[in-house]
Amino acid sequence: MPWSMPENILVTGGAGFIGSWTVELLVREGYRVVVLDNFTTGSLENLARVIDKIKVVKGDIRNHVLLDEIIKHYEIDSIIHLAALVSVEEATRNPGEAVRVNVNGTHNVLETARKHDLERIVYTSSAAVYGDPKYLPIDEDHPLNPKSVYGATKLGGEALVNAYHDNYGLSTISLRYFNVYGPRMKPGPYAGVIIKFIQRIKEGKPPIIYGDGTQTRDFIYVEDVARANIAALKTRATGPYNIGTGKETSINQLARQIAELMGKPDLKPIHAKPRPGDIKHSVAKIEKTRKQLHWKPLVDLWKGIAETISTYLSS
Repeated sequence: MPWSMPENILVTGGAGFIGSWTVELLVREGYRVVVLDNFTTGSLENLARVIDKIKVVKGDIRNHVLLDEIIKHYEIDSIIHLAALVSVEEATRNPGEAVRVNVNGTHNVLETARKHDLERIVYTSSAAVYGDPKYLPIDEDHPLNPKSVYGATKLGGEALVNAYHDNYGLSTISLRYFNVYGPRMKPGPYAGVIIKFIQRIKEGKPPIIYGDGTQTRDFIYVEDVARANIAALKTRATGPYNIGTGKETSINQLARQIAELMGKPDLKPIHAKPRPGDIKHSVAKIEKTRKQLHWKPLVDLWKGIAETISTYLSS
Protein backbone atom coordinates (compact mmCIF):
# COMPACT_ATOMS: atom_id res chain seq x y z
CA MET A 1 0.00 0.00 0.00
CA PRO A 2 1.29 3.49 -0.72
CA TRP A 3 2.36 5.52 2.29
CA SER A 4 0.35 8.50 1.02
CA MET A 5 -2.97 6.97 2.05
CA PRO A 6 -5.27 9.36 3.92
CA GLU A 7 -5.09 9.49 7.71
CA ASN A 8 -1.37 9.36 8.31
CA ILE A 9 -1.04 9.71 12.08
CA LEU A 10 1.96 10.88 14.07
CA VAL A 11 2.05 9.45 17.60
CA THR A 12 4.52 11.30 19.82
CA GLY A 13 5.74 9.05 22.61
CA GLY A 14 4.45 6.12 20.55
CA ALA A 15 7.05 3.65 21.86
CA GLY A 16 5.90 4.15 25.45
CA PHE A 17 3.37 2.38 27.63
CA ILE A 18 0.14 4.00 26.42
CA GLY A 19 1.64 5.02 23.10
CA SER A 20 2.47 1.50 21.95
CA TRP A 21 -1.05 0.25 22.72
CA THR A 22 -2.43 3.20 20.78
CA VAL A 23 -0.14 2.51 17.81
CA GLU A 24 -1.22 -1.15 17.70
CA LEU A 25 -4.87 -0.20 17.63
CA LEU A 26 -4.32 2.46 14.95
CA VAL A 27 -2.56 -0.11 12.75
CA ARG A 28 -5.36 -2.60 13.34
CA GLU A 29 -7.88 0.00 12.15
CA GLY A 30 -5.93 0.71 8.96
CA TYR A 31 -4.19 3.98 9.80
CA ARG A 32 -0.67 4.76 8.63
CA VAL A 33 1.41 5.47 11.72
CA VAL A 34 4.65 7.32 12.37
CA VAL A 35 6.11 7.10 15.87
CA LEU A 36 8.31 9.88 17.28
CA ASP A 37 10.01 8.90 20.53
CA ASN A 38 13.27 9.80 22.27
CA PHE A 39 13.29 6.37 24.00
CA THR A 40 13.85 7.81 27.47
CA THR A 41 11.14 5.47 28.76
CA GLY A 42 9.80 3.92 25.56
CA SER A 43 11.29 0.92 23.74
CA LEU A 44 11.15 -0.79 20.36
CA GLU A 45 10.18 -3.96 22.24
CA ASN A 46 6.84 -2.33 23.03
CA LEU A 47 6.21 -2.02 19.27
CA ALA A 48 7.34 -5.55 18.36
CA ARG A 49 3.89 -6.64 17.14
CA VAL A 50 3.64 -3.85 14.55
CA ILE A 51 7.22 -2.77 13.92
CA ASP A 52 7.12 -3.89 10.27
CA LYS A 53 3.94 -1.87 9.63
CA ILE A 54 4.96 1.53 11.01
CA LYS A 55 7.69 4.15 10.70
CA VAL A 56 9.77 4.97 13.78
CA VAL A 57 11.78 8.16 14.19
CA LYS A 58 14.09 8.66 17.18
CA GLY A 59 13.93 12.26 18.30
CA ASP A 60 12.49 14.84 20.64
CA ILE A 61 9.27 16.86 20.39
CA ARG A 62 11.29 19.95 21.31
CA ASN A 63 13.13 19.69 17.97
CA HIS A 64 10.90 21.82 15.76
CA VAL A 65 12.99 21.17 12.64
CA LEU A 66 12.55 17.41 13.05
CA LEU A 67 8.81 17.75 13.64
CA ASP A 68 8.49 19.87 10.53
CA GLU A 69 10.41 17.31 8.46
CA ILE A 70 8.31 14.38 9.72
CA ILE A 71 5.03 16.10 8.94
CA LYS A 72 6.14 17.05 5.43
CA HIS A 73 7.88 13.77 4.56
CA TYR A 74 5.11 11.45 5.79
CA GLU A 75 2.24 13.78 4.88
CA ILE A 76 0.89 13.66 8.42
CA ASP A 77 -2.81 14.48 8.79
CA SER A 78 -3.22 14.34 12.59
CA ILE A 79 -1.22 13.96 15.80
CA ILE A 80 -1.88 12.00 18.98
CA HIS A 81 0.43 13.77 21.41
CA LEU A 82 1.51 11.39 24.18
CA ALA A 83 5.16 12.37 24.62
CA ALA A 84 5.63 13.79 28.11
CA LEU A 85 7.49 13.57 31.36
CA VAL A 86 4.76 11.52 33.04
CA SER A 87 5.93 10.88 36.59
CA VAL A 88 4.64 13.09 39.39
CA GLU A 89 7.72 12.29 41.47
CA GLU A 90 10.17 12.95 38.64
CA ALA A 91 8.47 16.24 37.76
CA THR A 92 8.75 17.30 41.40
CA ARG A 93 12.47 16.47 41.41
CA ASN A 94 13.12 18.23 38.11
CA PRO A 95 10.47 20.90 37.51
CA GLY A 96 12.47 22.68 34.82
CA GLU A 97 12.61 19.58 32.65
CA ALA A 98 8.90 18.94 33.24
CA VAL A 99 8.10 22.42 31.95
CA ARG A 100 10.45 22.07 28.98
CA VAL A 101 8.93 18.76 27.89
CA ASN A 102 5.28 19.08 28.90
CA VAL A 103 4.69 22.76 28.16
CA ASN A 104 7.35 23.85 25.67
CA GLY A 105 7.22 20.51 23.86
CA THR A 106 3.44 20.72 23.57
CA HIS A 107 3.72 24.26 22.22
CA ASN A 108 6.16 22.99 19.60
CA VAL A 109 3.72 20.27 18.51
CA LEU A 110 0.85 22.75 18.30
CA GLU A 111 2.82 25.37 16.41
CA THR A 112 4.01 22.82 13.85
CA ALA A 113 0.44 21.52 13.50
CA ARG A 114 -0.79 25.09 12.94
CA LYS A 115 1.91 25.75 10.34
CA HIS A 116 0.85 22.68 8.36
CA ASP A 117 -2.89 23.09 8.98
CA LEU A 118 -3.30 19.56 10.36
CA GLU A 119 -6.75 18.04 10.72
CA ARG A 120 -6.72 16.95 14.36
CA ILE A 121 -4.62 17.14 17.55
CA VAL A 122 -5.37 14.77 20.44
CA TYR A 123 -3.63 16.04 23.59
CA THR A 124 -3.22 13.63 26.50
CA SER A 125 -3.71 15.39 29.81
CA SER A 126 -4.27 14.08 33.34
CA ALA A 127 -6.69 14.05 36.25
CA ALA A 128 -3.82 15.72 38.13
CA VAL A 129 -5.12 19.05 36.75
CA TYR A 130 -8.02 18.89 39.22
CA GLY A 131 -6.03 18.77 42.46
CA ASP A 132 -8.03 18.05 45.62
CA PRO A 133 -11.59 17.19 44.60
CA LYS A 134 -14.28 19.58 45.78
CA TYR A 135 -16.88 16.90 44.98
CA LEU A 136 -17.10 13.37 43.60
CA PRO A 137 -17.32 12.08 40.99
CA ILE A 138 -15.13 14.65 39.23
CA ASP A 139 -16.66 16.08 36.06
CA GLU A 140 -14.92 18.19 33.44
CA ASP A 141 -16.33 21.42 34.93
CA HIS A 142 -14.61 20.76 38.26
CA PRO A 143 -12.28 23.60 39.37
CA LEU A 144 -8.69 23.18 38.17
CA ASN A 145 -6.13 23.49 40.95
CA PRO A 146 -3.23 21.07 40.45
CA LYS A 147 -1.19 20.28 43.55
CA SER A 148 1.85 18.88 41.75
CA VAL A 149 4.33 20.31 39.26
CA TYR A 150 3.31 17.51 36.91
CA GLY A 151 -0.37 18.51 37.12
CA ALA A 152 0.55 22.17 36.58
CA THR A 153 2.51 21.34 33.42
CA LYS A 154 -0.33 19.23 32.01
CA LEU A 155 -2.73 22.10 32.69
CA GLY A 156 -0.31 24.46 30.97
CA GLY A 157 -0.41 22.17 27.95
CA GLU A 158 -4.21 22.17 28.03
CA ALA A 159 -4.27 25.97 28.12
CA LEU A 160 -2.10 26.09 25.01
CA VAL A 161 -4.28 23.48 23.27
CA ASN A 162 -7.38 25.57 23.98
CA ALA A 163 -5.68 28.78 22.84
CA TYR A 164 -4.60 27.23 19.54
CA HIS A 165 -8.16 26.05 18.99
CA ASP A 166 -9.67 29.45 19.82
CA ASN A 167 -7.09 31.63 18.05
CA TYR A 168 -6.13 29.58 15.02
CA GLY A 169 -9.03 27.17 14.51
CA LEU A 170 -6.91 24.09 15.15
CA SER A 171 -9.13 21.06 15.83
CA THR A 172 -8.04 19.94 19.30
CA ILE A 173 -9.21 17.80 22.20
CA SER A 174 -7.75 17.10 25.67
CA LEU A 175 -8.13 13.73 27.37
CA ARG A 176 -7.76 13.75 31.15
CA TYR A 177 -6.50 10.29 32.08
CA PHE A 178 -7.16 8.94 35.53
CA ASN A 179 -4.94 6.08 36.86
CA VAL A 180 -3.82 4.08 33.83
CA TYR A 181 -2.40 0.58 34.35
CA GLY A 182 -1.66 -2.54 32.34
CA PRO A 183 1.02 -4.55 30.53
CA ARG A 184 4.15 -2.66 29.39
CA MET A 185 4.00 -0.26 32.32
CA LYS A 186 7.61 0.03 33.42
CA PRO A 187 8.63 -1.00 36.95
CA GLY A 188 11.03 1.24 38.81
CA PRO A 189 11.06 4.20 41.20
CA TYR A 190 8.42 6.14 39.23
CA ALA A 191 6.10 3.21 38.48
CA GLY A 192 2.40 3.24 39.22
CA VAL A 193 1.08 1.68 42.40
CA ILE A 194 -0.19 -1.49 40.70
CA ILE A 195 3.22 -2.34 39.20
CA LYS A 196 4.94 -1.49 42.49
CA PHE A 197 2.64 -3.89 44.36
CA ILE A 198 3.17 -6.66 41.79
CA GLN A 199 6.93 -6.18 41.88
CA ARG A 200 7.17 -6.38 45.67
CA ILE A 201 4.83 -9.35 45.98
CA LYS A 202 6.78 -11.20 43.27
CA GLU A 203 9.90 -10.69 45.41
CA GLY A 204 8.06 -12.02 48.46
CA LYS A 205 7.93 -8.56 50.04
CA PRO A 206 4.78 -6.94 51.45
CA PRO A 207 3.37 -4.04 49.41
CA ILE A 208 3.95 -0.59 50.90
CA ILE A 209 0.92 1.65 51.34
CA TYR A 210 1.44 5.32 52.12
CA GLY A 211 -1.18 6.33 54.67
CA ASP A 212 -4.05 4.20 55.96
CA GLY A 213 -4.95 2.80 52.54
CA THR A 214 -8.52 4.09 52.54
CA GLN A 215 -7.63 6.55 49.78
CA THR A 216 -9.31 5.69 46.49
CA ARG A 217 -8.42 5.91 42.81
CA ASP A 218 -10.09 5.30 39.47
CA PHE A 219 -7.97 2.67 37.67
CA ILE A 220 -8.41 2.43 33.89
CA TYR A 221 -6.92 -0.33 31.72
CA VAL A 222 -4.44 0.80 29.08
CA GLU A 223 -6.29 -0.79 26.15
CA ASP A 224 -9.41 1.18 27.07
CA VAL A 225 -7.27 4.33 27.09
CA ALA A 226 -5.90 3.52 23.64
CA ARG A 227 -9.48 3.11 22.40
CA ALA A 228 -10.31 6.53 23.86
CA ASN A 229 -7.38 8.10 22.01
CA ILE A 230 -8.72 6.82 18.71
CA ALA A 231 -12.31 7.77 19.55
CA ALA A 232 -11.01 11.31 20.16
CA LEU A 233 -9.19 11.25 16.83
CA LYS A 234 -12.37 10.37 14.94
CA THR A 235 -14.63 13.05 16.41
CA ARG A 236 -14.65 16.82 15.99
CA ALA A 237 -15.45 17.33 19.68
CA THR A 238 -13.21 19.82 21.46
CA GLY A 239 -12.35 20.67 25.05
CA PRO A 240 -11.60 18.33 27.97
CA TYR A 241 -12.86 14.76 28.45
CA ASN A 242 -12.33 12.43 31.41
CA ILE A 243 -10.92 8.98 30.69
CA GLY A 244 -11.66 6.69 33.62
CA THR A 245 -14.11 4.00 34.71
CA GLY A 246 -16.31 5.95 37.10
CA LYS A 247 -15.52 3.40 39.83
CA GLU A 248 -13.50 3.91 43.01
CA THR A 249 -11.08 1.32 44.40
CA SER A 250 -9.29 1.73 47.73
CA ILE A 251 -5.55 1.11 47.91
CA ASN A 252 -6.17 -1.42 50.71
CA GLN A 253 -8.55 -3.35 48.46
CA LEU A 254 -6.07 -3.14 45.60
CA ALA A 255 -3.18 -4.56 47.66
CA ARG A 256 -5.35 -7.35 49.05
CA GLN A 257 -6.67 -8.38 45.64
CA ILE A 258 -3.25 -8.35 43.95
CA ALA A 259 -1.80 -10.52 46.75
CA GLU A 260 -4.66 -13.00 46.30
CA LEU A 261 -4.29 -13.07 42.50
CA MET A 262 -0.58 -13.77 42.93
CA GLY A 263 -1.27 -16.63 45.36
CA LYS A 264 0.11 -14.83 48.42
CA PRO A 265 -3.00 -13.76 50.36
CA ASP A 266 -1.11 -13.80 53.67
CA LEU A 267 1.34 -11.14 52.52
CA LYS A 268 -0.09 -8.17 54.39
CA PRO A 269 0.86 -4.63 53.38
CA ILE A 270 3.10 -2.31 55.36
CA HIS A 271 1.72 1.15 56.07
CA ALA A 272 4.13 4.08 55.80
CA LYS A 273 3.63 7.79 56.44
CA PRO A 274 1.31 9.53 53.98
CA ARG A 275 3.15 11.31 51.19
CA PRO A 276 2.77 15.09 51.18
CA GLY A 277 0.44 16.30 48.45
CA ASP A 278 -1.33 12.98 47.93
CA ILE A 279 -5.02 13.32 47.10
CA LYS A 280 -7.39 11.33 49.31
CA HIS A 281 -10.08 10.35 46.80
CA SER A 282 -10.39 10.45 43.03
CA VAL A 283 -13.01 9.07 40.63
CA ALA A 284 -14.08 10.25 37.20
CA LYS A 285 -17.50 11.19 35.96
CA ILE A 286 -17.48 9.88 32.37
CA GLU A 287 -20.99 10.60 31.06
CA LYS A 288 -19.75 13.37 28.77
CA THR A 289 -17.12 11.06 27.28
CA ARG A 290 -19.61 8.22 26.82
CA LYS A 291 -22.10 10.43 25.00
CA GLN A 292 -19.86 12.64 22.89
CA LEU A 293 -16.95 10.30 22.08
CA HIS A 294 -19.13 7.16 21.93
CA TRP A 295 -16.64 5.41 24.20
CA LYS A 296 -16.87 3.41 27.40
CA PRO A 297 -14.40 1.29 29.38
CA LEU A 298 -14.68 -2.43 28.64
CA VAL A 299 -12.07 -4.13 30.84
CA ASP A 300 -12.99 -5.03 34.41
CA LEU A 301 -10.36 -3.99 36.97
CA TRP A 302 -9.60 -7.47 38.30
CA LYS A 303 -9.43 -8.97 34.82
CA GLY A 304 -7.07 -6.18 33.77
CA ILE A 305 -4.89 -6.66 36.85
CA ALA A 306 -4.77 -10.43 36.28
CA GLU A 307 -3.59 -9.78 32.70
CA THR A 308 -1.00 -7.30 33.98
CA ILE A 309 0.31 -9.80 36.56
CA SER A 310 0.49 -12.56 33.93
CA THR A 311 2.45 -10.37 31.52
CA TYR A 312 4.79 -9.06 34.19
CA LEU A 313 5.57 -12.51 35.60
CA SER A 314 6.28 -13.96 32.15
CA SER A 315 8.66 -11.18 31.11
